Amino acid sequence: MARPRVLAIDVGTGTQDILILEPGGLIENAVQLVMPSPTALLAERVKQATHDRVDLVLTGVTMGGGPDHWAVEAHLKAGLNVYATPEAARTFDDDLERVATMGIRVVDSAAAADGARRLELRDFYLAELMEALRAFGVGTDFDAIAVAVFDHGAAPPGVSDRRFRFEYLREQVERGIGLEGFGFLAQEIPARMTRMLAVAGSWAEPEPFFLMDTGPAAILGALEDAVVAAANPVSVVNVGNFHTIAALLNERRIAGLFEHHTGELTRPKLEHYLDALATGTLSNDQVFADMGHGALELGVNASPPKQLAVTGPRRGLLDGSRLRPHLAVPHGDMMLAGCFGLLRALAARLPQFAPLVEEQLGPPAPRP
Repeated sequence: MARPRVLAIDVGTGTQDILILEPGGLIENAVQLVMPSPTALLAERVKQATHDRVDLVLTGVTMGGGPDHWAVEAHLKAGLNVYATPEAARTFDDDLERVATMGIRVVDSAAAADGARRLELRDFYLAELMEALRAFGVGTDFDAIAVAVFDHGAAPPGVSDRRFRFEYLREQVERGIGLEGFGFLAQEIPARMTRMLAVAGSWAEPEPFFLMDTGPAAILGALEDAVVAAANPVSVVNVGNFHTIAALLNERRIAGLFEHHTGELTRPKLEHYLDALATGTLSNDQVFADMGHGALELGVNASPPKQLAVTGPRRGLLDGSRLRPHLAVPHGDMMLAGCFGLLRALAARLPQFAPLVEEQLGPPAPRP
Protein backbone atom coordinates (compact mmCIF):
# COMPACT_ATOMS: atom_id res chain seq x y z
CA MET A 1 0.00 0.00 0.00
CA ALA A 2 1.66 3.25 -1.18
CA ARG A 3 1.34 6.20 1.20
CA PRO A 4 -1.98 5.23 2.81
CA ARG A 5 -4.43 7.83 4.10
CA VAL A 6 -7.08 7.25 6.75
CA LEU A 7 -10.16 9.30 7.64
CA ALA A 8 -11.28 9.08 11.28
CA ILE A 9 -14.62 10.52 12.45
CA ASP A 10 -15.75 10.49 16.09
CA VAL A 11 -19.50 11.20 16.15
CA GLY A 12 -20.65 12.62 19.46
CA THR A 13 -23.78 14.36 20.72
CA GLY A 14 -22.44 17.90 20.53
CA THR A 15 -19.72 17.57 17.89
CA GLN A 16 -18.29 15.29 15.27
CA ASP A 17 -14.51 15.35 15.45
CA ILE A 18 -12.61 14.59 12.26
CA LEU A 19 -8.95 13.76 11.61
CA ILE A 20 -7.08 12.85 8.43
CA LEU A 21 -4.03 10.67 8.98
CA GLU A 22 -1.45 10.65 6.20
CA PRO A 23 2.30 10.07 5.96
CA GLY A 24 4.83 12.83 6.47
CA GLY A 25 4.74 15.95 8.58
CA LEU A 26 3.57 16.24 12.17
CA ILE A 27 0.33 14.98 13.66
CA GLU A 28 -0.19 18.49 15.05
CA ASN A 29 -0.41 19.77 11.45
CA ALA A 30 -2.86 17.09 10.28
CA VAL A 31 -6.15 18.22 8.76
CA GLN A 32 -8.73 18.19 11.51
CA LEU A 33 -12.22 19.57 12.05
CA VAL A 34 -14.56 19.89 15.02
CA MET A 35 -18.05 20.29 13.54
CA PRO A 36 -21.63 20.14 14.86
CA SER A 37 -22.82 16.58 15.38
CA PRO A 38 -25.45 15.02 13.12
CA THR A 39 -28.00 14.96 15.94
CA ALA A 40 -27.38 18.66 16.64
CA LEU A 41 -27.73 19.48 12.93
CA LEU A 42 -30.99 17.56 12.68
CA ALA A 43 -32.33 19.21 15.83
CA GLU A 44 -31.81 22.66 14.27
CA ARG A 45 -33.68 21.60 11.14
CA VAL A 46 -36.56 20.29 13.23
CA LYS A 47 -36.67 23.55 15.18
CA GLN A 48 -36.82 25.47 11.93
CA ALA A 49 -39.78 23.36 10.83
CA THR A 50 -41.48 24.07 14.15
CA HIS A 51 -40.92 27.79 13.61
CA ASP A 52 -42.31 27.48 10.07
CA ARG A 53 -45.35 25.54 11.37
CA VAL A 54 -44.93 22.63 8.95
CA ASP A 55 -45.37 18.90 9.45
CA LEU A 56 -42.34 16.62 9.19
CA VAL A 57 -41.61 13.26 7.61
CA LEU A 58 -38.39 11.62 8.79
CA THR A 59 -36.59 9.22 6.44
CA GLY A 60 -33.15 7.65 6.37
CA VAL A 61 -31.70 5.32 8.98
CA THR A 62 -31.36 4.85 12.71
CA MET A 63 -29.09 7.53 14.17
CA GLY A 64 -28.04 9.00 17.50
CA GLY A 65 -30.59 10.56 19.83
CA GLY A 66 -30.52 13.40 22.32
CA PRO A 67 -31.02 16.84 20.71
CA ASP A 68 -32.97 15.49 17.73
CA HIS A 69 -35.28 13.53 20.06
CA TRP A 70 -35.99 16.59 22.19
CA ALA A 71 -36.61 18.75 19.12
CA VAL A 72 -39.13 16.24 17.71
CA GLU A 73 -40.93 16.09 21.06
CA ALA A 74 -41.19 19.89 21.05
CA HIS A 75 -42.50 19.79 17.47
CA LEU A 76 -45.25 17.41 18.52
CA LYS A 77 -46.11 19.51 21.57
CA ALA A 78 -46.51 22.47 19.24
CA GLY A 79 -49.44 20.62 17.65
CA LEU A 80 -47.59 19.64 14.48
CA ASN A 81 -47.39 16.20 12.92
CA VAL A 82 -44.32 13.97 12.65
CA TYR A 83 -44.21 10.97 10.34
CA ALA A 84 -41.27 8.55 10.15
CA THR A 85 -40.29 5.52 8.12
CA PRO A 86 -39.53 2.45 10.28
CA GLU A 87 -35.71 2.67 10.22
CA ALA A 88 -35.77 6.39 10.98
CA ALA A 89 -38.36 5.85 13.71
CA ARG A 90 -36.05 3.44 15.55
CA THR A 91 -33.85 6.44 16.33
CA PHE A 92 -36.40 7.26 19.05
CA ASP A 93 -37.03 3.72 20.31
CA ASP A 94 -36.34 0.21 19.04
CA ASP A 95 -39.97 -0.65 19.81
CA LEU A 96 -42.09 1.00 17.12
CA GLU A 97 -45.19 0.73 19.29
CA ARG A 98 -43.50 2.98 21.84
CA VAL A 99 -42.54 5.37 19.04
CA ALA A 100 -46.21 5.56 18.12
CA THR A 101 -47.15 6.39 21.72
CA MET A 102 -44.85 9.42 21.46
CA GLY A 103 -47.15 10.70 18.73
CA ILE A 104 -44.89 9.84 15.80
CA ARG A 105 -46.81 8.21 12.96
CA VAL A 106 -44.81 5.33 11.47
CA VAL A 107 -45.33 5.12 7.71
CA ASP A 108 -43.99 2.87 4.96
CA SER A 109 -42.62 5.74 2.88
CA ALA A 110 -42.37 9.51 2.74
CA ALA A 111 -45.12 9.49 0.10
CA ALA A 112 -47.62 8.70 2.88
CA ALA A 113 -47.01 12.15 4.38
CA ASP A 114 -48.01 14.38 1.50
CA GLY A 115 -47.03 18.00 2.05
CA ALA A 116 -44.74 17.34 5.02
CA ARG A 117 -41.16 18.62 5.05
CA ARG A 118 -38.74 15.74 4.55
CA LEU A 119 -35.66 15.37 6.76
CA GLU A 120 -33.13 12.57 6.33
CA LEU A 121 -31.74 10.89 9.46
CA ARG A 122 -28.11 9.72 9.33
CA ASP A 123 -24.90 9.86 11.35
CA PHE A 124 -22.51 9.80 8.39
CA TYR A 125 -22.07 13.11 6.55
CA LEU A 126 -19.44 11.91 4.10
CA ALA A 127 -20.58 13.87 1.02
CA GLU A 128 -20.68 17.14 2.96
CA LEU A 129 -17.26 16.48 4.44
CA MET A 130 -15.76 15.67 1.03
CA GLU A 131 -17.15 18.93 -0.34
CA ALA A 132 -15.57 20.89 2.52
CA LEU A 133 -12.20 19.18 2.04
CA ARG A 134 -12.17 19.81 -1.70
CA ALA A 135 -12.92 23.49 -1.06
CA PHE A 136 -9.58 23.70 0.77
CA GLY A 137 -7.64 21.60 -1.71
CA VAL A 138 -7.48 18.53 0.53
CA GLY A 139 -7.51 15.15 -1.21
CA THR A 140 -10.57 12.97 -0.72
CA ASP A 141 -9.14 9.54 -1.55
CA PHE A 142 -8.77 7.33 1.54
CA ASP A 143 -7.51 3.80 2.06
CA ALA A 144 -9.69 3.24 5.13
CA ILE A 145 -12.43 5.06 7.00
CA ALA A 146 -12.93 4.70 10.75
CA VAL A 147 -16.06 5.99 12.51
CA ALA A 148 -17.02 5.97 16.19
CA VAL A 149 -20.64 6.18 17.34
CA PHE A 150 -22.37 5.55 20.64
CA ASP A 151 -24.67 2.54 20.23
CA HIS A 152 -27.28 1.50 22.81
CA GLY A 153 -28.07 -1.56 20.71
CA ALA A 154 -31.52 -2.86 19.83
CA ALA A 155 -33.04 -3.66 23.22
CA PRO A 156 -35.89 -6.22 23.13
CA PRO A 157 -39.36 -4.94 24.07
CA GLY A 158 -39.62 -4.39 27.80
CA VAL A 159 -35.85 -4.26 28.33
CA SER A 160 -34.23 -0.97 29.37
CA ASP A 161 -31.90 0.31 26.66
CA ARG A 162 -29.61 1.50 29.48
CA ARG A 163 -29.34 -2.01 30.90
CA PHE A 164 -29.03 -3.52 27.43
CA ARG A 165 -26.20 -1.15 26.59
CA PHE A 166 -24.28 -1.81 29.76
CA GLU A 167 -24.72 -5.58 29.61
CA TYR A 168 -23.04 -5.43 26.20
CA LEU A 169 -20.11 -3.50 27.70
CA ARG A 170 -19.93 -6.00 30.56
CA GLU A 171 -19.89 -8.98 28.19
CA GLN A 172 -17.11 -7.45 26.12
CA VAL A 173 -14.98 -6.72 29.19
CA GLU A 174 -15.51 -10.21 30.59
CA ARG A 175 -14.37 -11.64 27.26
CA GLY A 176 -11.04 -9.91 27.90
CA ILE A 177 -10.93 -8.26 24.49
CA GLY A 178 -9.25 -5.02 25.63
CA LEU A 179 -10.20 -1.53 24.51
CA GLU A 180 -9.20 -2.17 20.89
CA GLY A 181 -11.70 -5.04 20.74
CA PHE A 182 -14.63 -2.63 20.85
CA GLY A 183 -14.00 -1.91 17.16
CA PHE A 184 -15.30 -3.93 14.21
CA LEU A 185 -14.92 -4.06 10.47
CA ALA A 186 -18.27 -3.39 8.80
CA GLN A 187 -18.90 -7.06 8.06
CA GLU A 188 -18.18 -8.05 11.70
CA ILE A 189 -20.62 -5.73 13.51
CA PRO A 190 -22.91 -7.67 15.91
CA ALA A 191 -26.56 -7.71 14.84
CA ARG A 192 -27.61 -5.96 18.07
CA MET A 193 -25.56 -2.83 17.23
CA THR A 194 -28.12 -1.19 14.97
CA ARG A 195 -26.59 2.29 14.92
CA MET A 196 -23.22 0.94 13.81
CA LEU A 197 -24.93 -1.17 11.17
CA ALA A 198 -26.84 1.88 9.90
CA VAL A 199 -23.58 3.81 9.46
CA ALA A 200 -21.86 0.85 7.81
CA GLY A 201 -24.82 0.42 5.45
CA SER A 202 -24.11 3.80 3.90
CA TRP A 203 -20.64 2.68 2.74
CA ALA A 204 -20.49 0.70 -0.51
CA GLU A 205 -16.84 1.21 -1.50
CA PRO A 206 -14.12 -1.50 -1.40
CA GLU A 207 -11.90 0.27 1.15
CA PRO A 208 -12.07 -1.03 4.75
CA PHE A 209 -14.76 0.57 6.90
CA PHE A 210 -14.14 0.35 10.65
CA LEU A 211 -16.68 1.09 13.40
CA MET A 212 -16.06 1.56 17.12
CA ASP A 213 -17.98 2.63 20.20
CA THR A 214 -17.23 6.20 21.25
CA GLY A 215 -16.67 5.45 24.94
CA PRO A 216 -13.84 2.92 24.61
CA ALA A 217 -12.39 4.98 21.73
CA ALA A 218 -12.08 8.03 24.01
CA ILE A 219 -10.53 6.01 26.85
CA LEU A 220 -8.05 4.40 24.45
CA GLY A 221 -7.25 7.79 22.94
CA ALA A 222 -6.56 9.30 26.38
CA LEU A 223 -3.75 6.76 26.78
CA GLU A 224 -1.91 8.72 24.07
CA ASP A 225 -1.20 11.36 26.75
CA ALA A 226 2.31 10.75 28.12
CA VAL A 227 1.29 11.17 31.78
CA VAL A 228 -1.60 8.74 31.40
CA ALA A 229 0.53 6.24 29.50
CA ALA A 230 3.14 6.20 32.28
CA ALA A 231 0.67 5.50 35.09
CA ASN A 232 -0.45 2.04 36.15
CA PRO A 233 -3.04 1.38 37.38
CA VAL A 234 -4.80 4.47 36.02
CA SER A 235 -8.39 5.71 36.04
CA VAL A 236 -9.57 7.54 32.94
CA VAL A 237 -12.88 9.41 32.73
CA ASN A 238 -14.27 10.87 29.53
CA VAL A 239 -16.88 13.51 30.34
CA GLY A 240 -18.78 13.85 27.07
CA ASN A 241 -21.55 16.22 26.16
CA PHE A 242 -24.19 13.56 26.81
CA HIS A 243 -22.47 10.51 28.31
CA THR A 244 -19.70 10.02 30.84
CA ILE A 245 -17.63 6.82 30.89
CA ALA A 246 -14.86 5.98 33.32
CA ALA A 247 -12.54 2.98 33.37
CA LEU A 248 -9.97 1.69 35.82
CA LEU A 249 -7.16 0.23 33.74
CA ASN A 250 -4.55 -2.19 34.99
CA GLU A 251 -1.87 -2.94 32.40
CA ARG A 252 -4.27 -1.42 29.86
CA ARG A 253 -6.99 -3.93 30.71
CA ILE A 254 -10.35 -2.80 32.10
CA ALA A 255 -10.52 -3.62 35.81
CA GLY A 256 -13.57 -1.49 36.56
CA LEU A 257 -16.06 0.58 34.60
CA PHE A 258 -19.11 2.81 34.91
CA GLU A 259 -21.17 4.82 32.45
CA HIS A 260 -23.63 7.62 33.20
CA HIS A 261 -25.49 10.54 31.65
CA THR A 262 -23.43 13.69 32.04
CA GLY A 263 -26.51 15.80 32.66
CA GLU A 264 -27.33 13.73 35.75
CA LEU A 265 -23.91 14.31 37.32
CA THR A 266 -22.64 16.97 39.69
CA ARG A 267 -19.02 17.29 40.74
CA PRO A 268 -19.61 15.63 44.16
CA LYS A 269 -21.59 12.81 42.57
CA LEU A 270 -18.94 12.18 39.92
CA GLU A 271 -16.22 12.28 42.59
CA HIS A 272 -18.16 9.68 44.58
CA TYR A 273 -18.36 7.34 41.59
CA LEU A 274 -14.67 7.82 40.80
CA ASP A 275 -13.77 7.04 44.43
CA ALA A 276 -15.80 3.84 44.17
CA LEU A 277 -14.14 2.99 40.86
CA ALA A 278 -10.70 3.38 42.48
CA THR A 279 -11.55 1.15 45.45
CA GLY A 280 -13.58 -1.45 43.57
CA THR A 281 -16.79 -0.68 45.47
CA LEU A 282 -18.96 0.40 42.54
CA SER A 283 -22.63 -0.49 42.72
CA ASN A 284 -24.29 -1.32 39.42
CA ASP A 285 -27.74 -0.91 40.97
CA GLN A 286 -26.86 2.49 42.40
CA VAL A 287 -25.64 3.83 39.07
CA PHE A 288 -28.69 2.49 37.24
CA ALA A 289 -31.10 3.88 39.85
CA ASP A 290 -29.37 7.24 39.42
CA MET A 291 -30.38 7.21 35.70
CA GLY A 292 -26.96 5.97 34.59
CA HIS A 293 -26.23 2.91 32.48
CA GLY A 294 -24.45 0.81 35.06
CA ALA A 295 -21.21 -0.20 36.69
CA LEU A 296 -18.94 -3.21 36.40
CA GLU A 297 -18.25 -4.64 39.85
CA LEU A 298 -15.05 -6.66 40.01
CA GLY A 299 -14.48 -6.70 43.77
CA VAL A 300 -12.28 -4.70 46.12
CA ASN A 301 -9.27 -3.20 44.38
CA ALA A 302 -6.06 -3.92 46.27
CA SER A 303 -4.00 -1.68 43.98
CA PRO A 304 -5.54 1.80 43.72
CA PRO A 305 -4.82 3.89 40.62
CA LYS A 306 -1.72 6.06 40.61
CA GLN A 307 -3.39 8.68 38.44
CA LEU A 308 -6.86 9.97 37.57
CA ALA A 309 -7.06 11.45 34.08
CA VAL A 310 -9.99 13.34 32.61
CA THR A 311 -10.82 14.17 29.02
CA GLY A 312 -13.93 15.17 27.08
CA PRO A 313 -15.67 18.47 26.29
CA ARG A 314 -17.43 18.58 29.67
CA ARG A 315 -14.26 17.89 31.69
CA GLY A 316 -14.90 21.22 33.46
CA LEU A 317 -17.31 19.26 35.65
CA LEU A 318 -14.20 18.28 37.64
CA ASP A 319 -12.73 21.79 37.86
CA GLY A 320 -11.48 22.34 41.41
CA SER A 321 -12.07 18.69 42.28
CA ARG A 322 -10.46 17.30 45.44
CA LEU A 323 -9.35 14.38 43.24
CA ARG A 324 -6.98 16.70 41.33
CA PRO A 325 -7.32 14.95 37.97
CA HIS A 326 -4.76 15.26 35.23
CA LEU A 327 -6.23 16.93 32.13
CA ALA A 328 -5.30 14.46 29.40
CA VAL A 329 -4.33 16.16 26.14
CA PRO A 330 -3.26 13.41 23.73
CA HIS A 331 -0.98 14.81 21.02
CA GLY A 332 -1.95 18.29 22.16
CA ASP A 333 -5.64 17.95 21.23
CA MET A 334 -8.19 16.76 23.77
CA MET A 335 -11.12 16.90 21.32
CA LEU A 336 -9.44 14.32 19.08
CA ALA A 337 -8.99 11.68 21.80
CA GLY A 338 -11.70 9.53 20.22
CA CYS A 339 -10.06 9.75 16.80
CA PHE A 340 -6.69 8.72 18.23
CA GLY A 341 -8.35 5.74 19.94
CA LEU A 342 -10.08 4.82 16.68
CA LEU A 343 -6.77 4.82 14.85
CA ARG A 344 -5.05 2.62 17.44
CA ALA A 345 -7.93 0.15 17.27
CA LEU A 346 -7.86 0.18 13.46
CA ALA A 347 -4.12 -0.58 13.50
CA ALA A 348 -4.73 -3.48 15.90
CA ARG A 349 -7.43 -4.93 13.63
CA LEU A 350 -5.71 -4.20 10.30
CA PRO A 351 -1.93 -4.36 10.83
CA GLN A 352 -1.25 -2.95 7.35
CA PHE A 353 -2.17 0.46 8.80
CA ALA A 354 0.06 0.10 11.87
CA PRO A 355 3.15 1.68 10.20
CA LEU A 356 1.17 4.81 9.32
CA VAL A 357 -0.42 5.06 12.76
CA GLU A 358 2.92 4.53 14.51
CA GLU A 359 4.68 7.00 12.23
CA GLN A 360 2.22 9.71 13.20
CA LEU A 361 1.28 8.78 16.79
CA GLY A 362 4.41 6.93 17.83
CA PRO A 363 4.67 3.29 18.88
CA PRO A 364 1.96 2.00 21.23
CA ALA A 365 2.80 2.62 24.86
CA PRO A 366 4.35 -0.52 26.37
CA ARG A 367 2.38 -2.21 29.09
CA PRO A 368 3.76 -1.03 32.47
